[in-house]
Amino acid sequence: MTARSIALFLAAALAEIGGAYLVWIGLREHRGALFVGLGALALALYGVVATFQPSPEFGRVLAAYGGVFIVGSLLWGVALDGFRPDRSDIAGAGICLVGVAVIMYAR
Repeated sequence: MTARSIALFLAAALAEIGGAYLVWIGLREHRGALFVGLGALALALYGVVATFQPSPEFGRVLAAYGGVFIVGSLLWGVALDGFRPDRSDIAGAGICLVGVAVIMYAR
């Protein structure tokens, strides 16, 4: 059950961060409506993926996902934007993941 939940968090992060990135480059880098539209579809997919979490509590799932989003966003920046996290970024990301684990899996 935990492995499925983690996989769903990763899929949701890919859809949300990827969708936001497509909108970002579509508008900020003037790549056009196709990028924005694909980004919007990916963002909608994120909402769908989140509903498959085993936990029935919307607030709990979205609160925990917030930590996954933070870590995923930093990793996306490293992979695609040349972002280099500093010690504070890494420490904050670690704290977020601990929070995710407590919220979702400590019971």
